[in-house]
Formats: sequence, C-alpha cells, structure tokens
Amino acid sequence: MRDTTADAGASALDQGIDGRRAWLRLLASLALATIGGIGLWSVVVALPTVQADFGVQRGTASLPYTMTMMGIAFGGIAMGRLADRVGIVAPLTIGTFALGIGFVLSAQTTSLWQFILVQGLVIGLVGTSATFGPLIADVSHWFRRRRGIAVAICASGNYLAGAVWPPIIQYGIAEIGWRQTSVYIGVFCVCAMLPLILFLRRPSPVGADVGVADAGSHSRAPSSTTMSPSVLQALLVIAGLACCVAMSMPQVHIVAYCSDLGFGAARGAEMLSLMLGLGVVSRIASGWIADRFGGIKTLLLGSGLQCLTLLLYLPFDGLMSLYVVSALFGLSQGGIVPSYAIIVRERFPASEAGTRVGLVLMATIVGMALGGWLTGAIFDLTGSYQMAFLHGIGWNVLNLVIAIYLWRMATPHRGIGRPARGSEPHVATGAA
Repeated sequence: MRDTTADAGASALDQGIDGRRAWLRLLASLALATIGGIGLWSVVVALPTVQADFGVQRGTASLPYTMTMMGIAFGGIAMGRLADRVGIVAPLTIGTFALGIGFVLSAQTTSLWQFILVQGLVIGLVGTSATFGPLIADVSHWFRRRRGIAVAICASGNYLAGAVWPPIIQYGIAEIGWRQTSVYIGVFCVCAMLPLILFLRRPSPVGADVGVADAGSHSRAPSSTTMSPSVLQALLVIAGLACCVAMSMPQVHIVAYCSDLGFGAARGAEMLSLMLGLGVVSRIASGWIADRFGGIKTLLLGSGLQCLTLLLYLPFDGLMSLYVVSALFGLSQGGIVPSYAIIVRERFPASEAGTRVGLVLMATIVGMALGGWLTGAIFDLTGSYQMAFLHGIGWNVLNLVIAIYLWRMATPHRGIGRPARGSEPHVATGAA
C-alpha cells in the first residue's frame, strides 16, 4: 500500500516547508518586521517631545500612538486578506512606501491633528500593518514541526524594534530634533526594506500545509461538542483586546513615567529597550513551549505571569527597582501575542490564516491603542499612574479567565479537542 503520509511529507519538503528556504525566509521576515515595527515605537519615544511641541496634556499627546495602533489594527485585516489572495509581496511593498512617505510627512506637520492623521492613516493603517500580522501568517505556512518557534521569532520583530529603535530615536531627537529624525527614518525604511522583500517572492505552500500531518503523529478525535469557529474567534478577539490593554501601560508610558519621577526620558527609553529586548527572549521561549504543549497552555502561562509582574509596578518606583520590574515584565509577557497565532493555526484552515490571524492581532493592537490612551487619561484625572496600573490589571484578569476557559474546553471531552503535535486539527463547520 502506498504510504500517503510519506508522500505528503516529501511534497511538503519539495515546497520548502521546514527546510533551508523556510529558515532563510524567516530571517528576512524578522528583519522586515523589525524595521517596519519602528512605526509602533517612534511615537512612544517622542511622546514627551510631541507633548511639549504642540502644548497639550498627556492624554491628548497619547492620541497619535492610539491612532497609529488603531491604523495597524484595521490595516492588518486588510493586508492579511490581500496576502491570502495574492501573496505577501504586494502588501509589503505597499507598506514600505507608506512608511517612507509617512515619516517624511510627519516631519512637516504643523498641528497635533495633522500629526495624528499621518501617524494613523499612513504609517499605521498602510505602513506598519503590513509588517506584523500578514508576515506572521505567511511564516506559519512554511513550518510544521517548528511552527511555534518560527511564529515566535517572526512575532519578535516588533519587540526587536522596541529594543533597537528607542535609544537611536532618543539620540536623534536630542541631537537634531524629532522632525529631522522622522525624515531619516522614512528614507531608511524604503532603502532597507525593498531589497528584503525580494527574499519573499516565492508563493507560500498553503496547499501543502492543509490536512498534512507529520509522520508518526496521531490525531485525537474531537469531542462531539466542539466549539464553533465563530465562538472561538470571538473569545480570542476579546482575550487579545484585554491582555494588550494591560500590556500597553509599561510599554507606552514607561518613558513618560520615568520623566515624571525625575529619572529622565533617557532612563525610560533604556527601560523600554530592556523590556522589549527580554520580550524577544520570552517570545522565543514561548515558541518552544507552544511546540510541546500547544498554543492555549502557552497563552495561559503568559497571561498569569504578566498579571503577576504588573502587580510589581504598584509598590516599586525607585530607579533600580523599575529596571528590575521592567526586565521581569519583558520576560513574562512576550509569548502572549504569538500564542494567538498558534491557536489559530491549530484550530482553523491554513487558507484562512491571514484573515483570522489578522482579526486576532487587530484586537491586540486595539487593546494597545486603547490602553495607551486610557492610561494617559487616567493619569490626567488622578495625577499618578497607580490607578492606571490597577485598571490594567483588571483587564489582565479578564484575559486570564478566558485562557482558563479555553484550557478547560481543550481537555478531553470538553469542547475544542486538543490536536496532536504536528497534526492539522479538526475544525467545526462554520465561519466567524
């Protein structure tokens, strides 16, 4: 009898799945995500400068970040759909030119509202959105045995951006001003990203990735009460929103927080860089965990650890203690967002990956945007960040509750049937 599993594995190998081509593609994707991720962090570092330049309150000065994240959120869905239809090259090329144009335009703005529109519509909606969700979905097609690690590495791009760019941007702002720094960023994005896109010209092997199990794997039959795709998608969206409202507080406001405490913006930028650099370590470790225990358990672990470390910001506000807590925060929460992409790839068809991953990551980015604004608004109302931290911890608890529910439903005979490692799972009929 013909060994269909072996034939499927050979076909996948021929198309580059798990092979040398896949790893080279992953490296190019990581570089693109790191460069394109500057759209998330440039406005964070510039927040105090922009506030002073336009003469507005902290909550108002947080709006450019909020609108950028909203643009990335909804742009990610559109770019994901485009990638599902025509491949990843088109959205990346469009996004590259949008980043170049957007940063140059932002330097010419004369009012906060002009700056907000450029950040939200050009840099966020069209630019950075193409270098996040669509890239993660594309990478997931090229790996099966090490999909968790691969997705985590690609998702680390925005954290690498957060580790690399803040000190550089802060130096540029101090030496030549934020406007001239923005011009240089735009030129660099175009010159650096276009050559990298050439490495992604080969179409993704979506067809070979559907319904093909690794040799020797044995799927567990799903329960008759399998959760519908629409319910699972909705829960993932709510979970993504909640975790990132909480996550945004240290990431968005640590620079301003340090300035308020008298430590200076440069120390805050260093903490942000440390936080996100260790977030890369956390993300890669979470990929290793996801390959062995699945996306849902990885989400549960990350959510619990993030909640614990957020609590540490309440009693500790000294310079060295903030460095330590920021480091712990980076090590705790890096795996949460990639775990959503892993869950989607475990539970839904590969041909829907760009759209469905885009929907969940849209929710995470909306959460970052909402949390960044709410934290600034609560600060304006109360004069401190203490209530803002408590508010974010409450959102984290909501995420933790959903993660526990999904974990309980994933146990045998409860609802969404955990697939065996390496296998493409059963998905209930229907669409979100």
